[in-house]
Order: sequence, then C-alpha cells, then structure tokens
Amino acid sequence: MTEFEEFAEALLDQISVEINEEKEISELFSKINDNPEIPKNFQSLEDFAEKETPKLIEKISDFTNLQVPSEIKIEFPDLKEFKMLKAKKVHTTNESRQYVDNLFSAVADLDVSKIAKLINDDLAKFLVYSTYAKSYISKISTTYGDVLGSVVYLNKFILSSYPQIILYKQGKPYESRLEQVNSGYRGALKMTILEELIHSTQNNLHDENKTAVINVNSINEELAKMIIGLDESTTSKLYDYLQLQTVPEDFPIAKKANLFFMLNPDNFIVNVLGPDVMTFTKVEIDPKIAEFVPDLLDIYQRWLLPIQKHHAAFTTMEGIAEFSVQNILADDADFQNYLTTFMGTDFSSYQVRKSMGKDFTAKIYEKFGHKAFKFLIEKPPSTKELKEPELYLKRDLSTGSNYVK
Repeated sequence: MTEFEEFAEALLDQISVEINEEKEISELFSKINDNPEIPKNFQSLEDFAEKETPKLIEKISDFTNLQVPSEIKIEFPDLKEFKMLKAKKVHTTNESRQYVDNLFSAVADLDVSKIAKLINDDLAKFLVYSTYAKSYISKISTTYGDVLGSVVYLNKFILSSYPQIILYKQGKPYESRLEQVNSGYRGALKMTILEELIHSTQNNLHDENKTAVINVNSINEELAKMIIGLDESTTSKLYDYLQLQTVPEDFPIAKKANLFFMLNPDNFIVNVLGPDVMTFTKVEIDPKIAEFVPDLLDIYQRWLLPIQKHHAAFTTMEGIAEFSVQNILADDADFQNYLTTFMGTDFSSYQVRKSMGKDFTAKIYEKFGHKAFKFLIEKPPSTKELKEPELYLKRDLSTGSNYVK
C-alpha cells in the first residue's frame, strides 16, 4: 500500500463511526419495515413540507419582519446527494471548487483509490479540505437540513426513518405511543424547515461569511504549500522542536501533514491563545518557530481578520435562527413533544441553554424588537461586539456608522 493509500485509509478511519451509524440506521429501518407490528402511518416528509411551509413562512414574517425569498423551494436529497450538498457549503476559490467536490464524492463512496489519487494530485488542497470532509460528513446523521441559495434541503435519509426508529426503540405497546412520536416528528420537521427558511433570509450575512471563509481557506492553502515546500533539514528540526509524534522516515508526507495540522492557525493559534483571539488585532508566535518558517507570522496575521469576520457572521446567522425558532415554536405542542420524546429534554431546559449568537440576538431584540433582525443582517456585529453587546447597541444602526458619541 502506498503512502497516499495509507492517508486515504486514515481519513476513512476517522469517519468510521459515522459510516457504521449510517449502516446501522439503514439495517434497522429495513428491519422495522419488515415488522408488521410496528405502525408505519407517519405523514410523508414531502407532504408535510408542502402543507406546513407556507404557514412557517407566515410565522417568520410575523415575528421577524423578514421575507423568505418568493422562489424558495424544498428538496429531499438522498444520503449521497446530501453529502455533496455539504461539499457545496465549503466555500473555496473557483480554482479549488472541483477538487473539493471530487474529494467529497470519493469520501462519500469510500473510494480509497480515488482519495489517494486526489492526494497525489494536490497534497496542499487535500490537507486543507480533508478536514472539512471529515467534519461535515461525520455530522450527517445529526443534520436534519440545510439551505443553499433559494433551496431548502431536508435530509431524507435521517428524517424519513426518524419516527419509526424512535417508536421502535421506545418499545411496545407501539400504538399507545404512536401519536406522541408522530407529534414529536412533526415538531422536528417544523424546527428544521423553520430554521432553514430563516437562514434563507440572511443574504448579506451569508455573503460576509462566504467571502471570509474563502479568504481563510486560501490562506490555509498557502500555509500548506509553504510547509510542503520546507527542505528536509528544516522539516526535521521543526518537527522535533514541536515534539510531534514520530513517524517512519519512509513516510515523508505524514511528517509534512502533521506539521500542517499542528501549525494550521485554526489549531495552533486558537489552542494557544484561546477563544479571545477572536477579538485580537495582532498575534505573536514563538520566535524559534518563526526562525524555521519566517513567513508564518505574516500568514497568521492575514488569517486573523477573515477568521474573525467568519466567526461573527456565522455566530450571528445561527443566533438569529435559534432565537427565532425558540420564540416562534414556544407554544407549539409538536415542538414540545419533539424535545421530550426525541431529545429527552423540555422547553425550559432548551430555553436556558447558553449560545453566544442566541444570547446576543436576544439582547438586540430587547431594544429594537423585530427591527433587530434587519439590523443584524445588514449591519453585522464584530467579534468584539458579540462579546460585548452594549458596543453594538451604541451604533447608529440607521446609518451604519460605527458608534454614537
């Protein structure tokens, strides 16, 4: 087996838990379908979405005063299609777009030879984007939906089997639990569709986030190429200085990869400086490391602004959606049943959960009411404002100027 194939196998090993879960879900769903004792009369995903979406759009308008795009539609991709949707959610330059799509497709197919070829074709891109493939695909079984452009995508693989599996796991007598599970299922669908419809209204935040992430990924590609290009002597000295795990000498790619994953700013800077780095204006690094890689500090400094913009935009997007869902569905019996039957919690516990984005949105809503959502989308907060909402509240939001004296 070549080192490229070893790398491909290692990537698939890192998502083996998820792959096994997918197989278990498929096998369990098939077993349930073959069992005549278990009720199957749950409303179809497609029928529910068609009936409920207009009502949820109206609720969004009433609570947030935001308008869901008139051309919005809902689609129901299967497992492979949903994984490829996640590839589209990885924001890249045009040059890297096809590579990412090919990588996600190869990983979704568990195709070691195709993954190995992609590593051989462009190691730098693989080092940057394999982390996305691992992260996104490993969350598929807990991801109910997503939105891209004016299309809401519902994860048919999970949602279509969800109520039957919950009912089966709760055990007999099935009929006595059917309506509660059915209600909880409706609550899960309402929550999912509502959340993604809200995201569809956030165009400016989405654009801010996309631009920032493209910059972050471009910088990470630059770093990967820099580390791959280090001479053998510098690589070994830096590797020893960082006290990284020893690898056999005949695995030079592994040594470069370990260096990249250690020095990647998402790991190295955040882990060393902590989450407060999101409010810093400059970073510093160990002078000895700077001797080995003289351009490293410049890369970190250029990475800082776009990662902060990404953090601020993404946190705000999620916060608006979470706050809105919590309020719109506060009195919804189906959602209450979802929390108790599917999540093992209750609305009071759900309501008090801490979330920087949700808590920030709540603070702005307290002052501005439904106008808060438009302000947050059109005038996104900075990372410092997320941490200190009073700074955002001092803005002249009607003009967008920075602060009111």
